[in-house]
Amino acid sequence: MLLGRVRSSKPWALALATLVACGGEESAPTPSEPPANEAYQSAQNDEQAGPAGAQWELVEAMREAAARVPHPSDGGGRAWLEPDPDATVAVGLPGRFEIIYQVGPLGVATGGSVFLQISPFWGWSTPQVEVPDAPGFTTIEPEPAESAGDKPAAGAITESELDASAIQLEAATLDQQLLEIRVTGRPLVAGDRLAERGSRFWIGVDGDGDGERSFLVDSPGVDVAAGPPAQLVVTGPTIARPGETVRIHLAVLDATGSAGTGFTGRVIFERESDGLELPDAVEFSAADAGIRTIEVVARTPGVHRLRARASDDLVATSNPIVVSEIGPRVLWGDIHGHSKLSDGTGTVADYFRYARDVAGLDVAALTDHDHWGILPLDEHPEMWREIREGTQRVHEPGRFVSLLAWEWTSWIHGHRHVVYFEDAGEVYSSLSTEYETPQQLWAALAGQPALTFAHHSAGGPIPTNWDIPPDPVLEPITEITSVHGSSEAPDSPFPIYNPVNGNFVRDVLERGYRLGFIGSGDGHDGHPGLAQLASGFGGMAAILSEERTRESVLAAFRERRVYATNGPRILLRTAFGSYGMGMTVPVPDPDADGPRDELFVHVVAVTPLERIDIIRSGKPVRSIAAEGRLELAVQVALDDLHSGEFVYVRAVQEDQGAAWSSPIFFD
Repeated sequence: MLLGRVRSSKPWALALATLVACGGEESAPTPSEPPANEAYQSAQNDEQAGPAGAQWELVEAMREAAARVPHPSDGGGRAWLEPDPDATVAVGLPGRFEIIYQVGPLGVATGGSVFLQISPFWGWSTPQVEVPDAPGFTTIEPEPAESAGDKPAAGAITESELDASAIQLEAATLDQQLLEIRVTGRPLVAGDRLAERGSRFWIGVDGDGDGERSFLVDSPGVDVAAGPPAQLVVTGPTIARPGETVRIHLAVLDATGSAGTGFTGRVIFERESDGLELPDAVEFSAADAGIRTIEVVARTPGVHRLRARASDDLVATSNPIVVSEIGPRVLWGDIHGHSKLSDGTGTVADYFRYARDVAGLDVAALTDHDHWGILPLDEHPEMWREIREGTQRVHEPGRFVSLLAWEWTSWIHGHRHVVYFEDAGEVYSSLSTEYETPQQLWAALAGQPALTFAHHSAGGPIPTNWDIPPDPVLEPITEITSVHGSSEAPDSPFPIYNPVNGNFVRDVLERGYRLGFIGSGDGHDGHPGLAQLASGFGGMAAILSEERTRESVLAAFRERRVYATNGPRILLRTAFGSYGMGMTVPVPDPDADGPRDELFVHVVAVTPLERIDIIRSGKPVRSIAAEGRLELAVQVALDDLHSGEFVYVRAVQEDQGAAWSSPIFFD
């Protein structure tokens, strides 16, 4: 057994790992997927011509890796973390770790390697062996078989070769967060040990030295606690009916938006709202981990904002809470995010607990990748079972809707998340030739209570191939904003990076596609519903539905009764006569007598409004200055409407927080 002892004279600079308290993992705004390779922005060759941004080489490499039969010694052995009783493991603070890797019975040949792969997504220091005073410095101490208390297999190696001097290793940093430890002396055998100091700390083994490695499924990890209290978040429902009891969520979070701060003390409501029956203060004990949910009664109709204070530095104002008997209820959802099972952080339970108890969401889905990350979901059915069981466990119709989901990670046609509206569902891998196109995916999903959502479609990591029309039943809406930016249009707030001309959603609508709009976080930090705390902007889905059930949410999606925001919980109402957002309207007869229908817009913002934009058939036709108001209602005449036109509204706050209505389509 080989165990390499890697010690660090300088602490590893921690950014994130697993969160131990109620919440998710620590957040970081770093995109988890590589930007589109410019070499593939045009057709590659006659056999592989395809959409802009298609990354054929990446797909072929992943297929080769998936088809590879590893050598029996690859991925052998076991590893564990040696606890340091004096270590402090908290987000943003340095730490030291010692990992023991013990070689399996088949050993590691001369020319083979052991790899230390720190999480490649969350800002951990890259392991290195060159600069002792720099973060990530790693030392490797081999411990031969006899001193480790084990004997190598008979005949595997002579007694004289068991001493430490016969073990020769060369270590080098290969890539971001990846260290290779190559065996250059005698082979490593059962009984040898290596220890490492410095995160899940993935241990990979190339046992035979052929350049291919496999990772230990049970590689050790470390829990990272939240940092000190740094911000207060107060969240309530956007719509409440008079006399209704509603939940108010209070969260004292660290600077990254992570829960589990251990805050104790009182959160005081600075003045009692005349619309909600509030206590004077809410007490937090250490057991609350900085998270409390209280129930209050809505009383007086109107727009109410709750201002709360935990200390002089921890002050927050809630989203607007509108108490009204009229207007559809707004459910808030984040149906796109990731956990440590692919390229994110935190457990399945962490993810949903944060969504429900910290962000106060009504609807949430965890969408880990089918084939992306250290251990691909499509190759590990036990991980899909964990997601399925975790999703089912927290589903509570009437209070919280959890949706079973995964991400179809096509590096040719773009990424889509697949969402089921029942407890069962399969993962159809984009790497399989049976499900490598959107048409094949939709054929597999046909007849099921499921939907697909294209995202970061205008550019970003990989643009969507909009030459393939969205399935009208399975893809009636699209995600236009997330941590990657906005795919609505080039003139939108926080437009997406690496955009492809003509690929924005506004361009797609001009093709005649009829899509409603949602936002979702695409967060990888375990903070569904609050991805914007770390990234500055994110995405939310506003769902117009009276009931918190899977059936009612599915119906709202299919009927496009939704709108998008890039994080803030803005109330947005639009209608043309009796027709609401997402609906198809007969073109008005210009010769008809009587009053003409007008586009009605009502916005209740979280922070002061800058403007309201009216977009008609691909062009902004009017911008209405809001002059810093928090609420604005207008009516806009739409003259000379023609069949095939569409109209939607974009409301923009002064801080560039924004909301987009689903379009109204004219026939």
